[in-house]
Amino acid sequence: MRLLWAGFMAILAAGVGFAIRGGIFDNWAKEFGFTGAQLGAIGGMGFNGFCFGIILGGVIVDKIGYGKLVVLAFVLHVVSALITFTASGGNAYMVLSLGMFVFAFANGTLEAVANPLVATLFPENRTHYLNILHASWPAGMVIGVVLGWFLDDKMEINWRIQLALYLIPTVIYGLMFMGQTFPKSEAAAKGVSFGNMLKDVGILGGLVACALLALFFGDFLKGVIGLEAGLAKNLGFAIGGLILIVVAVITKFSLGSLVLFVLFVTHALVGAVELGTDGWIQNITGNLFTPEQGKALFLWTSAIMFGLRFCAHWIEKTLKLSPVGLLFVCAALAAGGLTMASGMNTFTTALIALGIYAFGKTFFWPTMLAVASDRFPRTGAVAISIMGGIGMLSAGIIGGPGLGYMKDRFAGEDLKTKNPALFETYKAAEPSKFLNLNATAALGLDGKKLAEAKEAKEKTAEQQTVVTADQQGDRMTLKFDAYIPATMAAIYLLLLLYFKGIGGYKVLSIDDEK
Repeated sequence: MRLLWAGFMAILAAGVGFAIRGGIFDNWAKEFGFTGAQLGAIGGMGFNGFCFGIILGGVIVDKIGYGKLVVLAFVLHVVSALITFTASGGNAYMVLSLGMFVFAFANGTLEAVANPLVATLFPENRTHYLNILHASWPAGMVIGVVLGWFLDDKMEINWRIQLALYLIPTVIYGLMFMGQTFPKSEAAAKGVSFGNMLKDVGILGGLVACALLALFFGDFLKGVIGLEAGLAKNLGFAIGGLILIVVAVITKFSLGSLVLFVLFVTHALVGAVELGTDGWIQNITGNLFTPEQGKALFLWTSAIMFGLRFCAHWIEKTLKLSPVGLLFVCAALAAGGLTMASGMNTFTTALIALGIYAFGKTFFWPTMLAVASDRFPRTGAVAISIMGGIGMLSAGIIGGPGLGYMKDRFAGEDLKTKNPALFETYKAAEPSKFLNLNATAALGLDGKKLAEAKEAKEKTAEQQTVVTADQQGDRMTLKFDAYIPATMAAIYLLLLLYFKGIGGYKVLSIDDEK
């Protein structure tokens, strides 16, 4: 149980840092003049680093042990704070992106420890205990929101001081892990080779991860290294292709499990809708209402998630749902909640709409990990680590930047339609783009000019038009976002039919897989 709660505290530290970062996006926009797409890209690095941390950690954790990875994560959490604090002037975008990447790498390394650890400790009830482990994420977000509420809105404390507060739970989890003896996964205990662990992942599963990695490297080489867009994209796909070839060779060209492939694809959608939306929701609701109400709504949804994640086992038993059945219900609720949220005009309707969405998204992440662990025990820590990496990488490449892009595009288009001349005054200097593809360019609104219009106590008619267009962009973004969980619901329904066809959902052991 101490190991369970140490893992809980580790993920809580990540949640605190994530929530505080989401609350200071407006500080960064005001201080550095970032657009929505730029803020989304910085936030996206906070997911991309996680991918590398959890995948690399998951690959080696059964070989080097959990303790060494915990020490590495602790050091990186401290280093990430030191990097972020140096952001200023022209280097702000690069420094904040790097700081977020290192922070997320530390978070991913910790989950490479915590997820397989809990799955191993509680093999008969993984859904329940993995949900308890991940209740720490919304708990951390609640703490981060409350801190931001007082320190940012009330006291106007510098954003650097606010962000540093995640180091407190970081120290606590370090102490809780200290001196503990760690078990081995079923696959590691039975001496399953790394190649065999990867067989169920195979070429199909590797294709999902490598496609996202190709997009990441292409964007990284262009945006951070400064390579020409076409060359960066080609190099990105070359790197992804090379990694896929390595996976194929290691697994002796195993195609992999089609079910695990579907789970990987679905978890990419989970990352995009859950974490991508979480990264923007304070900003969106604070814009539609007031910053304080935005934080209150974020607190509300996080509190719902925290409470419900202790109830996964009870809900499954009471409603007689399998883990996949629970996921189907949740996806349908999340789609409905986001659609309702796009039309919310009062704080009361926001509480209802976002409450429905919060219930829906509560069980996505941990239950997906439980399904992969239940059905593919031979993969040990590898499959659930790759799955976690896919979810975070998708949030960083698709969710965060994608929602930022849609905000820019919808707001710009609305203002341009209502007042073309005013749009020319407030438009951003550069068009927003999505992914490293030939996406349609969209001119958003300049961050500094938009902030001035929002902060004006007595707004002119033009300023009010700009603010209204920005709010309409947020509403359209939420409506667009609802299509993701709707797609997930369709996939879960197909999985339900598949498991019904093979005799029902069952927890497997390595011996069952042979």
